[in-house]
Amino acid sequence: MHSTESSENYLETILILSKKLPVVRSVDIANELGFKKSSVSIAMKNLREKSQITVTDAGFIYLTDEGRAIAEMIYERHELLSKGLVALGVDPKVATEDACRIEHVISAESFAAIKKHLHLPKDAE
Repeated sequence: MHSTESSENYLETILILSKKLPVVRSVDIANELGFKKSSVSIAMKNLREKSQITVTDAGFIYLTDEGRAIAEMIYERHELLSKGLVALGVDPKVATEDACRIEHVISAESFAAIKKHLHLPKDAE
């Protein structure tokens, strides 16, 4: 399940958008991330080639099982790290930005230890 920070961000964005929208299209991703549609199209081609997404003839984008697994892992890291930093007194905007960077480089072992240590209440997860 090897992926780059950029592809992880795209997969996470597709996951988040799929929770808010009936269907996800390249234009939705471009709008969400503030990127040019051409940049998103190139990224979608790469994710399709890695079998992490499928794209219908109508342009609807869906995560494959592999793509969803990566997206959910990154999303979980992002949410937990953001909330953990806020709980430590970090400004929410800064916490979100830092979590976005940390989520891609932290090892599974370190993340599991942080998750165990934080013991965030269920409503905070």
